[in-house]
Amino acid sequence: MEKSLFAKKILVLAVFMHAGLVSYAQKTIEPDLSELFKSEKIKTYNRTASLVATADGKAVIHLNEKDDSGIAWLSDLQFSEGTIEFDVKGRNVPQRSFVGIAFHGVSNGTYDAVYFRPFNFRSSEIERKNHSVQYISLPENDWPKLRKDHHDEYEKPINPAPEPEGWIHAKITVQGQEVKVFVNNNEEPSLVVKQLSKQQKGQLGFWVGAGSDGDFKNLRISTN
Repeated sequence: MEKSLFAKKILVLAVFMHAGLVSYAQKTIEPDLSELFKSEKIKTYNRTASLVATADGKAVIHLNEKDDSGIAWLSDLQFSEGTIEFDVKGRNVPQRSFVGIAFHGVSNGTYDAVYFRPFNFRSSEIERKNHSVQYISLPENDWPKLRKDHHDEYEKPINPAPEPEGWIHAKITVQGQEVKVFVNNNEEPSLVVKQLSKQQKGQLGFWVGAGSDGDFKNLRISTN
């Protein structure tokens, strides 16, 4: 009886020690976007970045509208596994607003990304609404290929649907090969996919699609 009780105490202690180690190992950073911009540590591809401020004084990175997709790489940040959180705002203009984030980037043409189509959030057309949040993996798996070969597997609706012209909060978790996307603090993910790329680590950057501009703020990164 005493041996059994002792064994249980050891097990409980081990669980708490493990939990403590996991908590200790996790690192969370909240990059100062204003400082990164001013120190020229935001490197853009096919876009111009500008620094603006919201009414609450938060630093916002704005990417201008231009043909083809563009990225604002945060040059000092490398991301492998963990959680990426940020606020993003697009526009309610069909086919002119694709906004999100690129990760595991090794070049301007090789990266994974999760992005949103705000103009589809509250569409009355079911098919369009089903294309609200998208995962892609360039160069081999852009959205046309994924939509053709894996219909509605790598893009999903968002419920409840956000306001198309408003800020949305995105949380993206990357663990092993699994990518989950949570929107506006919903407990259930809007999108769950298996990562398609081979790279397991790389640069992080704000992403906009063809013909799109976008606003980004409140970046927070947690890694193990």
